[in-house]
Amino acid sequence: MVTIPTIDMAKTGQHIMELRIQAGLSVRELQEIFGFSTPQALYKWQHGTALPTIDNLVVLAAVLGVKVDDILVMTDGPMKASA
Repeated sequence: MVTIPTIDMAKTGQHIMELRIQAGLSVRELQEIFGFSTPQALYKWQHGTALPTIDNLVVLAAVLGVKVDDILVMTDGPMKASA
């Protein structure tokens, strides 16, 4: 059976919050960096209900001083055979 990586959204959200705290940034500061009018998107990222778009992920990695791969938490799952 083949396994494929999938993004664990809940763990990725938790990890984003941990990295933000380690970087000494508040949600408000990230909101200003991204130019968001509200912090709603950032809270969705942290709660694992949404993921940053690729362009926002690249900016987030730069701001947090990590690689994009260091933000995402991956799990391997079985790939269903297609008929």
